[in-house]
Amino acid sequence: MSNLILISHGRFAEELLKSVEMIVGPQENIHTVCLLPQEGEKEFRLKLDTILNELEGDITIFADLFGGTPCNIASKKILAGEKFDLYAGMNMPMVISYVNESLTGVKAEFVSDGQNNVVYVNEKILSVLEDDED
Repeated sequence: MSNLILISHGRFAEELLKSVEMIVGPQENIHTVCLLPQEGEKEFRLKLDTILNELEGDITIFADLFGGTPCNIASKKILAGEKFDLYAGMNMPMVISYVNESLTGVKAEFVSDGQNNVVYVNEKILSVLEDDED
């Protein structure tokens, strides 16, 4: 079984998972680890270690921010030889792509899925209006 871990500053990972579940339903194989304001690197590392030790199978980690403490701690684990895929800059489309991949078996392109959903909506609206005028 494959597992996804969302890691973040504050409760962003938990709230992102709740939002995704509003759309796709409960997800037993998605987990969260949050770096809370009163915690330091040591506490976060212990929480991440606990989840990593509990999970079996392939693991993918989505971090909120490249270069942020949660991502850096996960990166150090890769450098130490731990095996998982790590992506930074997580957003809802990436997590939904993970769920779709789990359901369909079709490999998701997490980076492009996340990037393709960053859209300047005003520009899209104007192009539709201009097309309608033609």
